[in-house]
Amino acid sequence: MNLSRKEMLRLIGTGAGAVALGSAATSPAAGSERGGPRDIVRDVVVIGGGAAGTYAAIRLRELGQSVVVVERDGRLGGHTQTYTDPASGSTLDIGVVVWHDQPLVRKWFERFDIPLRKASFGGGVTRYADYRTGREVQGYVPPNPGAALALYGEQLARFPYLEYGFDLPDPVPADLLLPFGDFVRRYGLDDVVPSVVQFGQGLGDLLRQPTLYVMKNFGSDILRNLQTGFLSTERRNNSELYQKALAELGDDVLLNSRVVSTERDGGRYASVRVDTPAGRRTIRAQKVLVTIPPLLGNLGGFDLDGLERQLFGQFRHSAYYTGILRDSGIPDDVSVRNIGLDTPYHVPQLPGVYVISPAGVPGLHNIKFGSPTALSDRAVQDEIRASMRRLRDAGTIPTARTDFATFASHTPFELTVPAAAVRAGFYRRLATLQGRNRTFYSGAAFHTHDSSLIWQFTETLLPRVVAS
Repeated sequence: MNLSRKEMLRLIGTGAGAVALGSAATSPAAGSERGGPRDIVRDVVVIGGGAAGTYAAIRLRELGQSVVVVERDGRLGGHTQTYTDPASGSTLDIGVVVWHDQPLVRKWFERFDIPLRKASFGGGVTRYADYRTGREVQGYVPPNPGAALALYGEQLARFPYLEYGFDLPDPVPADLLLPFGDFVRRYGLDDVVPSVVQFGQGLGDLLRQPTLYVMKNFGSDILRNLQTGFLSTERRNNSELYQKALAELGDDVLLNSRVVSTERDGGRYASVRVDTPAGRRTIRAQKVLVTIPPLLGNLGGFDLDGLERQLFGQFRHSAYYTGILRDSGIPDDVSVRNIGLDTPYHVPQLPGVYVISPAGVPGLHNIKFGSPTALSDRAVQDEIRASMRRLRDAGTIPTARTDFATFASHTPFELTVPAAAVRAGFYRRLATLQGRNRTFYSGAAFHTHDSSLIWQFTETLLPRVVAS
């Protein structure tokens, strides 16, 4: 058959840019020998097309490196997810909502001609309910966090390196290893906890997490942006960034693809075999950049050595879920925030809903749900339905419909290790993996769940990738 390129892509069910076909897929990396007919030869293969992987791929090409990105989903963007309401045509961000107002972020969006605006929060009426019973907590007023945030900022100033990754001093300061609840009590930071819960959704059992992880997630630049204002996109479509990045990367992205095996320890290249919608391909690359969560279950096809396996096997993770409810019965101007009537600092008990809030489109509400451990989508949705019924039966909301317009799991979320492992040098040993076996690492596990800070970390890593 004589098929056009467009027809070939349609027949294999991928769409433009999804599979490396044609001359771009088989062109060799600069200065390298040509691969076989099914080989993709590049300077760098990037595993994962989320915030870190997409940023790295674009920047590496700007730095003169040839790249190919392997992404298991049918899109780029990772936790950045946007829902388009079919009735109104409105776009609603349900994953990454805001960005830091800093030069690197502005430059990144300007590169793709995406206008930014100052993000707005709040508005309307907030009711506080204990979702375990559904009852509204009458008379509850959240503490004014101003003075506590200032005290918290003084504590953060003791650990400036937390803004840049896990380059921790030896020994690791004991305060960073305290459960966050103990740290709060030690320094009289009670009134800051509700703010940390609100911004640190997805951290799991917040008060039991080592303070290290809470401070990295709710750090100095968060405090600065609380004063100066975060950024969002003018067109209210954060996924536009990744759509434009995909268009630019084109055939250098393999969507709906997964790594089945790697060989990184011999010859002039790492060999990465990938299952794609068009069949199995072999990528030959001088370097590998892994940006997916480095859990053993995610790295099943990798030829991990003993140190990699030993370190990655220590990670545990929390879980986070987001969605949009349609015609829930909650008024369009009402948020229902979950607080514990009898819990320390009124922290919501998890697994559970953090908040149901207006989405900005009539009849639609955002919902955020967290858990210390992973749950099935079905289990989370069932608990949301049960919570809505409890709110209705207690008279907190008039009705309780749970039609999910969209639902997304952001699991695994925060990757952590116990305080004892941090004390014993886990992150010093993790840093030694950079460049080992031709492989580098970026992403949330090497900093925190914050796209702006992940881009900042990745930018500092790229010179090492290029020079290796």
